Amino acid sequence: MSDRTIISFDYAIKYMLRDKANFDILSGFLSELLGRDVFVIELLESESNKADDEAKLNRVDLKAKIDGGEIAVFEIQFYRQVDFFGKILYGVSRAISEQITGGGKYDIKKVYSVSIAYHNLGAKQDYLFLAKMAGFKGTHTGEIIPFAQTKGLTPPPSPAVDIHPEYYLILPNMFDENVKSSFDEWIYTLKTSTVKSGFTASGLKEAADKLDMLKMEPSKRRVYERILENRANENSILWTAIMDGREEGREQGRAEGRAESIRNVAKNLKSGGVDIDMIAKSTGLPMEEILKL
Repeated sequence: MSDRTIISFDYAIKYMLRDKANFDILSGFLSELLGRDVFVIELLESESNKADDEAKLNRVDLKAKIDGGEIAVFEIQFYRQVDFFGKILYGVSRAISEQITGGGKYDIKKVYSVSIAYHNLGAKQDYLFLAKMAGFKGTHTGEIIPFAQTKGLTPPPSPAVDIHPEYYLILPNMFDENVKSSFDEWIYTLKTSTVKSGFTASGLKEAADKLDMLKMEPSKRRVYERILENRANENSILWTAIMDGREEGREQGRAEGRAESIRNVAKNLKSGGVDIDMIAKSTGLPMEEILKL
């Protein structure tokens, strides 16, 4: 297989990977992420999975089977905004609450939140982060009560199942493109929209075959290219706003530093017995402020 340029994955999530025929791509991606065998069963009915194109978000909720047994809910979402941690929490909360029907039992399926962001969020080195909680921790002894539920209460109880969400955060732009594992092949693809010859990660061959840009109809390809152009403009505007904000902060810091330096000079002059009027003329500080020094 030669190197293939594919449709950006967030665009595919929004418009193409909701088709059951493409679940093998998502199954492969999630299998490589978790290091377990993940098989996507169905798309879940939720606000994120509306059929109307204008209502769709860069998010998809799925039900999947892990290692042939455990049933779990996966919430996959892409974000290009700076502020989205609240949206991650909201998405997980929705994925949990939508499992409960009126008067039903709280038989919660574990939710795996997979968020992909194209800015570094303050990260310095890594490109893959995991957040999870083991359970309630005793404040005095450190004893842990796991976040788990059992299917039966009569002895012997069935094995407890961990139900607390796990959060995966992927930052493709932090990746140095030095591929060291099969999941790195996916990170490379998320960053560059390219499936390189020789990549063998689960789902990538299917992605190369089904998401190949050259296979798009000309009219759809033009729409897609306009989306990429608009995204580049949005990213430029966002980056400019961030840089302007940083420069404004630096300028404010410089101004505050100058003001503090002047106050220190005035304080030293006052301690040395210099006339208040002379200090005011020399430093430009109001006499009231000098008197308080």
